[in-house]
Amino acid sequence: MTLSMLNLMPALPEIFVLSLACVVLLVEAFSKKPAWSYTLTQVTLVGAGVITLLTAGEAKVYAFNGMFVDDLMADVLKLVSYAAAVIAVAYSRSYLKDREMFRGEYFALVLFAVLGMMVMISASHFLTLYMGLELLSLSLYTLVALQRDSKVASEAAMKYFVLGALASGFLLYGMSILYGMTGSLHLTEVVEAIALNNTALLAFGLVFVVAGLAFKLGVAPFHMWVPDIYHGAPSAVTLFIGSAPKLAAFAIVMRLLVDGLHPAVEHWQQMLAIMAVLSLAIGNLAAIMQTNIKRMLAYSTIAHMGFLLLGILADSYAGYSAAMFYVITYAITSLGAFGMVVYLSRAGFEAENLEDFKGLNAKHPWLAAIMAMLMFSMAGLPPFVGFYAKLTVLQALIGTGWLWLAVAAVFFSLIGAFYYLRVVKTLYFDVPHASDLAPSGEGDVRALLSLNGLGVLLLGLAPQPLLALCAYAIQVSIQ
Repeated sequence: MTLSMLNLMPALPEIFVLSLACVVLLVEAFSKKPAWSYTLTQVTLVGAGVITLLTAGEAKVYAFNGMFVDDLMADVLKLVSYAAAVIAVAYSRSYLKDREMFRGEYFALVLFAVLGMMVMISASHFLTLYMGLELLSLSLYTLVALQRDSKVASEAAMKYFVLGALASGFLLYGMSILYGMTGSLHLTEVVEAIALNNTALLAFGLVFVVAGLAFKLGVAPFHMWVPDIYHGAPSAVTLFIGSAPKLAAFAIVMRLLVDGLHPAVEHWQQMLAIMAVLSLAIGNLAAIMQTNIKRMLAYSTIAHMGFLLLGILADSYAGYSAAMFYVITYAITSLGAFGMVVYLSRAGFEAENLEDFKGLNAKHPWLAAIMAMLMFSMAGLPPFVGFYAKLTVLQALIGTGWLWLAVAAVFFSLIGAFYYLRVVKTLYFDVPHASDLAPSGEGDVRALLSLNGLGVLLLGLAPQPLLALCAYAIQVSIQ
């Protein structure tokens, strides 16, 4: 096999998605039939999943002079990212049609965002990481502003852009300091250099790297953009932002902090501990006061990302695999919760306030049951998958001696259960509105939502296969 083929084979899914994203743009330009773009987008994501499965293997394979890595952790995260994007696009179809946003540029931007996530997940070099991050970020900025006649969406996009640029600057500055120290941009060489030269300058650069990552994750004290962007963006875009990109955010933290900066673990561990506690506190306490369900879920996202950091800072295979399990199950649950908001919205009406869900059980009992299952899972109640996701993280924390953090996490999770159960109370015990809350989505979307809701229950009843996959992927991918 030639050198070019050795480089191209690990990146075959990325090449496929890039090529088809360009085809989607051409189809939109010449056909003016958005349905074709929609179908082609779904085919692209499914095709990328098939290629990833066919090229997957246990061995860690480097390409492009070590700038790109293909391992089992990357394959699993990419497959879940494709699935999340497929579901998000399917959920959004009716919503986009009602608001005249069902256009080829939406689907092309989703594919470019997925491509950015794929590059981030497989990055093994500072430049590759940054390239993937910016491709994802620029696509999301544009998606937020896609509803051109909405001043709220335009304002949210501008906030997102300015704060995202600030975060990118922090990350680049930290990377430049690390490059000055180590003389390399390859993560495999950086980790070796840092092991021999762990100085105060390293801690200084690390502060900027962690701050940049914290912005992208949306954890406190760099969380201020999350509620405004979740609220201001069209619900279909919020649905996408709140799910698939979290998988890429987990990957970039693992690549940078664990693969590249692990000798400095005593520095970044303390930073992550502080940010995790702040995220759990601010996210859960602020969510209690929200009456807009998108803002409530935004603050809950901050708290969930704090839980994700707890798994990573445990600094053990158990902690890393628990964090990976947590982010996958959170993405699935978040898809369902925001998918319900999108499904119940219709032309001229956004089902985004708590009062819009009053008495949903009286009119649509199955939809109320799905929403209740999703809320129970987010609250961490058994037998739903959210309970086991939190349990595995807490076990990893206690196993590595972080008992006080585990206690803090349980305390704030109990507080967080209040606003999730408040949604359930609204669904079942409040008097419904006189006007009927009529879902606008097609039957296939309702079936997909049903599978989504049942999925969090089935994964909770049988979490071991996914847990074992995450544990194995971490063991063979993280050296």
